[in-house]
Amino acid sequence: MPALLEPTPEGFLRDGVPHQIVSGAVHYFRIHPELWRDRLRRLVAMGCDTVETYVAWNIHQPAPGVTTFEGIADLGRFLDIAAEEGLDAIVRPGPYICAEWENGGFPGWVTGTAPADRRAGSLRLRTSDPEYVALVDAWLDELIPVIAQRQACRGGNVVMVQVENEYGSYGDDAAYLAHLRDGLRARGIEELLVTSDGPARMWLTGGTIPDVLGTVNFGSRTEDVIEMAATELPDQPLMCMEFWNGWFDHWGEEHHDREADSAVHELSVMLEAGMSVNFYMAHGGTNFGLTAGANNPDGVLQPTTTSYDYDAPIAEDGGLTAKFRGFREVIARHRELPPLEEHLEQLGLSAQPVRLPAADVPVASVVPLRPTELFTREAPVHPGPPTFEELGLERGILRLAREIEMVRWGRAEDGSPQLPPLKLHGLHDRAWVFVDGTLAGIADDAQDPAVIDLSPLAERILAGQEHRTVRVEILVENLGRVNFGPYVGQRKGILGGIWQGVRFHDGWQADPWPLEDMAAELAGLASAGERADAAALADPAASEILPALVTASFAADAARDTFLDVSAAGHGVAYVNGFCVGRYWGIGPQQALYVPAPVIREGENEVLLLELERIPASLALADGPIWHTPDPVTEA
Repeated sequence: MPALLEPTPEGFLRDGVPHQIVSGAVHYFRIHPELWRDRLRRLVAMGCDTVETYVAWNIHQPAPGVTTFEGIADLGRFLDIAAEEGLDAIVRPGPYICAEWENGGFPGWVTGTAPADRRAGSLRLRTSDPEYVALVDAWLDELIPVIAQRQACRGGNVVMVQVENEYGSYGDDAAYLAHLRDGLRARGIEELLVTSDGPARMWLTGGTIPDVLGTVNFGSRTEDVIEMAATELPDQPLMCMEFWNGWFDHWGEEHHDREADSAVHELSVMLEAGMSVNFYMAHGGTNFGLTAGANNPDGVLQPTTTSYDYDAPIAEDGGLTAKFRGFREVIARHRELPPLEEHLEQLGLSAQPVRLPAADVPVASVVPLRPTELFTREAPVHPGPPTFEELGLERGILRLAREIEMVRWGRAEDGSPQLPPLKLHGLHDRAWVFVDGTLAGIADDAQDPAVIDLSPLAERILAGQEHRTVRVEILVENLGRVNFGPYVGQRKGILGGIWQGVRFHDGWQADPWPLEDMAAELAGLASAGERADAAALADPAASEILPALVTASFAADAARDTFLDVSAAGHGVAYVNGFCVGRYWGIGPQQALYVPAPVIREGENEVLLLELERIPASLALADGPIWHTPDPVTEA
């Protein structure tokens, strides 16, 4: 059968009838599966006829030889629900997706074999390199049947499939794009194939290929894009594959929002010009667990927050915003829609999902982690500090430990002993260094090597001796693999080695902590461990009790959404009823974590924090998101 969508110079035909696509991006992997139908119905309520989703390779193949399409990875079920709700579907299978998602969607075990510098080494990502292509082909053999059987030509709802993603912003290997195009066709994709790139020749020349419809991504200056398309994409329908109507957030930066009127104006211009559109995002959702990616302009890491609200028209918890209403009014000029309240009633929706009431959540216990077996257990020894990828650790923390002889390195003017610093070469991304159980410092990758000054602890470390052997423990945290640009595929860990004095120190015990999967283990340690006493808790940043497990609980009369206010905490990972909600960080802008209703249970609900930097005096349930970036001077 022919493809349902046919591109013509005047626009799309859908089954022979003129059709203007109004689509919205909704990522199944950023939404609790029990809420998929709710979010898709909200998309319908906005006036959309199509849903678009990326496919995140790393949630489907978390390890070599392991493939899953279950739970939050059940792409087929998501597409089936969309079909039941009357939505066409655009699927963007990558293999690279960007999406501010960890590693741009690539599994760490794939990119771990790539060179740190893509110009040297073996596997070269996003090229026609045979080693890379073989991995991609094996993945597509697993994935594409799920999509192909749901195409419109086979009675399903998939009407468009994208080849790669914004490739013109990365490379110009036309043979690679052609291989992906031909591979999709060979595996049974019969519907319309597209590419998407930035709205100018410099992107389109690298990202478009023959027999594939080119689309563009932008958020403003629609008139200029239309003028450009007349030259660069002539004789074809206009389509904005990503209408950036909001933006994402990085830790430590201000929260992004965009005035509704600005975005509404751009949409109006698009639809009046006959352009088809896909809202990016229609509903952003949440980077649950540690799945948020990072950007790395000029070599400076910018990790993305747990929230992916994106200031989208459908908020993180499903609430309908002013932007939603403005977009719907514009869409209603181009297709018949019932009044909003009537439409919501038809769909069984409320404009704002019901939340648990705001409440205090007192801290029940604080258990120092270093005395527990998680720190004291023996681990395999490696010649040098291994990377996360070498250990098969996708996300989480790596504990390194060994003994080092510290030798006095002269004396200061006041006669106090000096020690040479510890230097972490190629640190990605953050490290806590302990010497004989004392926190010596926190390092990040702002400079290379990252330097830990040991002289302030020299008297304690040497204990009056000229040299002394001490135990050094290092926690290395992956803050999110880069998802865009030349640093995609960068490995995590301490890549260049650990130097102190006159040489590298090798032979490190390496213990991976896959935190997303450790809720039960951590809860057991919190239950059995020795609690910190009140005196120790007087200083919430006391290094003697950090890192620590913080427990709390709250009662709920029903399973409803809530936001866990962690603004009093420092930096760590939060769990609710064993579900890894995500990373939090006091530097903002996100100060509360969205907890979806299916995670909440009637009765008591257990909260657990793995806290690395500051013990909170209390937690709370908030009645909505909290966005605030503390002033480092006034709020330190």
